Amino acid sequence: MSLGLVGRKCGMTRIFTEDGESIPVSVVQVLSNRVTRVFNKDSDGYSAVQVTTGEKKNSRVNKAEAGQFSKAGVDAGRGLWEFRLDADSDVEVGSDLPLGIFEAGQKVDVCGRSIGKGFAGVIKRYNFQMQDATHGNSISHRAPGSIGQCQTPGRVVKGKKMAGHMGNRRVTTQNLEVVKVDLEKSVVLIKGAIPGSKNADVVITPAIKNGNKA
Repeated sequence: MSLGLVGRKCGMTRIFTEDGESIPVSVVQVLSNRVTRVFNKDSDGYSAVQVTTGEKKNSRVNKAEAGQFSKAGVDAGRGLWEFRLDADSDVEVGSDLPLGIFEAGQKVDVCGRSIGKGFAGVIKRYNFQMQDATHGNSISHRAPGSIGQCQTPGRVVKGKKMAGHMGNRRVTTQNLEVVKVDLEKSVVLIKGAIPGSKNADVVITPAIKNGNKA
């Protein structure tokens, strides 16, 4: 695994290529990613870099957070994020991760919390097919159907797709293309949709699959 950046989703727009092609992009504002702690295998058992971003009122910072931010010599941020690494990093505590670690054309994974939809049935939640509207079907039009067997095993297996709370969970969209990196405005344009609502925090990391192979 490798370093990434934490940003805030601003929304979606589109840009046009020189050929007139319209490309839908998600706009992510990436402010200063300040390193608050560096983990190494000798002392911590694993390698990672912890960062914070954004601002947080002093009245909202508890003593534990205040001590950690003060020790790192950085301003308090709105959260803490870790990037696991394969080997120890030479990144220094208190430094900023540059936006230039990403470039146009690169494939990335974007992780965020999906928009909550509340309680939903299986048709909306899992795209189940509806049952017959007529022909003897009275009240089972949007029902899921059978959810298991009889006495054996006598229970509903774990992971069975049923009605329940939809959305509001951690989601990762993989192999998205970076269309543009604007260093002056601290903005990254990513092709397609990314998880999360407007102003939600998202984590951008290099694609872990073969998206970056030549």
